[in-house]
Amino acid sequence: MVVIKGVSAKSILDSRREKTIQVSIKTNVGDFSASAPNGKSKGKRERKSYKKDLEGDIKALKNFGDYFSGEVLEKFKDLRRVEDIVDGHVGANTLFALESAVLKAMAKEQNKQVWELVGKPSRKLPRLVGNCIGGGKHSETTPLPKGMTSEDGCLGAQKSTKLRGKKPDFQEFLLIPDSKAVKDSLKENQDAKKAVEMMLKYNDSKFKSEKNDEDAWVTSLNEKEVLEVLKKINLPLGVDIAASGFFKRKIYHYKNPMLKRTSEEQLRYLTNLIENFNLFYIEDPFDENDFESFSKLLKKFPDRLIVGDDLTVTNHKLLLKAIKEKCINGIIVKPNQCGSLLEVKQVCETARENGIKIIFSHRSGETTEDILADLAFGFKADFFKCGITGKERESKLKRLVEIENSFKN
Repeated sequence: MVVIKGVSAKSILDSRREKTIQVSIKTNVGDFSASAPNGKSKGKRERKSYKKDLEGDIKALKNFGDYFSGEVLEKFKDLRRVEDIVDGHVGANTLFALESAVLKAMAKEQNKQVWELVGKPSRKLPRLVGNCIGGGKHSETTPLPKGMTSEDGCLGAQKSTKLRGKKPDFQEFLLIPDSKAVKDSLKENQDAKKAVEMMLKYNDSKFKSEKNDEDAWVTSLNEKEVLEVLKKINLPLGVDIAASGFFKRKIYHYKNPMLKRTSEEQLRYLTNLIENFNLFYIEDPFDENDFESFSKLLKKFPDRLIVGDDLTVTNHKLLLKAIKEKCINGIIVKPNQCGSLLEVKQVCETARENGIKIIFSHRSGETTEDILADLAFGFKADFFKCGITGKERESKLKRLVEIENSFKN
């Protein structure tokens, strides 16, 4: 059993050089810590990252130190006692980091891997979903100071670069290899990303090999032009449209090129893209409140993955609504959207019972914390969406490969 002797927290920097939380616990089996990522593109119904702000959550954990002292934890379900203590006093980021640290301690005490505490998964590992080219909120653009070139302004994906010019309205263009081994899929994605760089240099005169928040290529091409490039890669393709990001007053406002689409026009446009580019994976194709349009798209394409993220925000009640209205067959799971790993488990179990594919996902502002891989495997995720390159993404991908290799030894 694990006995918690103390809890503390501090702020650290994520991959965008923005503050996030790291929680540490002292136990009878050692000290353990875990951190939470930050999301830039957030669903409106996503739980707040912090009760009020990061510093407030850090103080709250310090004030609750005595309540944790002596708390005994043995099983995954014992996280309920942790949640009962901090309920209403901290946000989702803090709760996720705290529960992750507790799982690490329990795994150490029982000489197990974290995923073994979560469930009894089969040896089938999730299929990789890698962000190759970016747009939307993950690829901010702003005019640079007079006399400064885009190269001067580019500080790399680790510093949340703001880049000049046009960008795709869609947020992510995804590569989804179907190799049996995670290691092979990762190599395919990495090789493909290098090839795409050369293609973009040829097709986009403004391309400077710059990267966005998720270490994906930044381009001035629009979504059709990007897909024309990617279809030459010969890998299954997907898109995260993040449509809520450019939806306002019942209209989808595209900027590249400038035009407006109603929900019906958006449906026709996406139908055209799915058919012409044989898209396998379509995430957040409509505004987060438009369950009806999601349902229409799924009815048209029951053999494709129609995925909810902003629509469902790892929230069990919203998942039940999506199931009732038959509007998705895939759900994004981001543990820090709800904070509670107990709710994450509930979401995954309900999704699986209803034939909905589970996609565990990173966030745009990441840390090198790798527990996401254990959670994805433990909860029997079908897909693992975690970028392709960048140290914060690679830490999770390497952990998934480690889990895979552990079954070969």
